[in-house]
Amino acid sequence: LEEAAFQLQQIFRIDISIALNILGIESMRAGHCRAAFTCFKLAADRGYSKAQFNVGLCYEHGRGTEKDLEKAGFYYCQAASSHHPMAQYRYARYLLQHGPGSCWDRHHKAVALLERAAGAGITEAQAYLGVFYMRGLQPQEKRGLKYLLQAANSGDAQSRYHVGVCYEQGLGVQQDAAEALRHYRQSAAAGNGRARERLRA
Repeated sequence: LEEAAFQLQQIFRIDISIALNILGIESMRAGHCRAAFTCFKLAADRGYSKAQFNVGLCYEHGRGTEKDLEKAGFYYCQAASSHHPMAQYRYARYLLQHGPGSCWDRHHKAVALLERAAGAGITEAQAYLGVFYMRGLQPQEKRGLKYLLQAANSGDAQSRYHVGVCYEQGLGVQQDAAEALRHYRQSAAAGNGRARERLRA
């Protein structure tokens, strides 16, 4: 009986958190940012990762509450520790730009989070890692190209442009002007201005 009661409590707690998070999303869509933030916060404080991520967004962008990057980082961290992929991406960005601790520790932790988010299919993380590995202090061009291709294949026009640059300049791949043109054309067709400029050049 004790086990059954515990299970019921868990289900009830999760259901309430899901309901609060949905109410928060609907309130945000209706333009009631303060009410949305209150709902997200109640669900987040119950340990619901999707709501923790939403609270992080609210703090990062100042929607329904004062803008506070430190609090945004805290809630992204909470959601990331529950394996929320988009929170892993956002927390990694926070660590690289604003995080506490030594530069090396932040960098190491951020890259691990970005790798996990990219592996979960987060296009933004794939694109970020692609550029990160291409432009780092010790560039890893093949690794960078792998992530740029993943993001490009998910529809990211900017990453498709960068793949074109890789083929044009031979970064992480055999130089191939025809392949570069193909990627530039696809990127330009998706609205990328830099790709259009490269095609004209």
